[in-house]
Amino acid sequence: MALISALAFGGSGVAAKPLIEAGLAPLHVTWLRVAGAALVLLPLAWRHRGLLRRRPALLVGYGLLAVGGVQACYFAAISRIPVGVALLIEYLAPALVLGWVRFVQKRPVTRAAAVGVVLAVAGLACVVEVWSGLSFDVIGLALALGAACCQVGYFVLSDHGGDGDDTPDPLGVIAYGLLTGAVVLTVIARPWTMDWQVLGGSAEMNGTPVPAALLLGWIVLIATVAAYLTGVVSIRLLSPQVAGVVACLEAVIATVLAWVLLGEHLSLPQIAGGVVVLVGAFIAQSAKPEDPAAGAPEAPASEARASEAGASDAALPGNGLPPTGEDPSPAVAGNGLSAGSCAP
Repeated sequence: MALISALAFGGSGVAAKPLIEAGLAPLHVTWLRVAGAALVLLPLAWRHRGLLRRRPALLVGYGLLAVGGVQACYFAAISRIPVGVALLIEYLAPALVLGWVRFVQKRPVTRAAAVGVVLAVAGLACVVEVWSGLSFDVIGLALALGAACCQVGYFVLSDHGGDGDDTPDPLGVIAYGLLTGAVVLTVIARPWTMDWQVLGGSAEMNGTPVPAALLLGWIVLIATVAAYLTGVVSIRLLSPQVAGVVACLEAVIATVLAWVLLGEHLSLPQIAGGVVVLVGAFIAQSAKPEDPAAGAPEAPASEARASEAGASDAALPGNGLPPTGEDPSPAVAGNGLSAGSCAP
């Protein structure tokens, strides 16, 4: 299930980019993805309708950050930079979460976690070829970093959402997150201004015409609905840590698919840098928080969960976008929530 989820999330950018190049705005593709998935998951939303009363802030935050924010930034990024590069930048999220834990929450992190952060940043420098003055579009890089920041906000929000004994069902959170994201994106994207005729034609995938409706169907049904559901199931059958490690394959899958289907070739230093980013992300999300000093009072349960969310279970999808994504199935300790890159 975890492998299926990683494969599904990893293919979202490859299917979305031809639609964007065919004439659809990135925000319109994001709206189509979120609104279509929300429509499919309406029965789940009805089943968990009690969440509207119990966890309204969590649902709104999930819709704005994990769904709308991550995927909109990711799709906008891949319209300017290669899919693999955008997704690898999103994998800075574990490092950013550790920064939040260390400097905002004032919680100690282990040396291994710090090493993971350094590796991730160093690998990212190779991916964007910093020695050549950033060989990629700066705005595209900033948008990809924005997707990573949205992932961080989701991790922090989900940790607070898991406080107490009344933990929300991840499936219900996903369904209402998509609904919330669809409503917000409708106002922002204004789909009535979209060129709907594009969906009736074809889009070119590295010179090969592919029906636009088929690409949209993949984005909605496979890269969103199936990706989220299999991600949640995998976490329940395995553990957030193990499922998160498997989710790291999403970046590899997305890069390989973009290479084969879109002709987006990465140089040897970029490939090596991508490996270092994934290794750093793995170390950062696997490192355990330091134990409180001997004799010190025990930290409150909410603080312990926050530290664990940042240092142990910040596993990226998605766009996320995963995520991904857009993207990306990131798991948060204490509540078992899962998000796509969402990336992607």
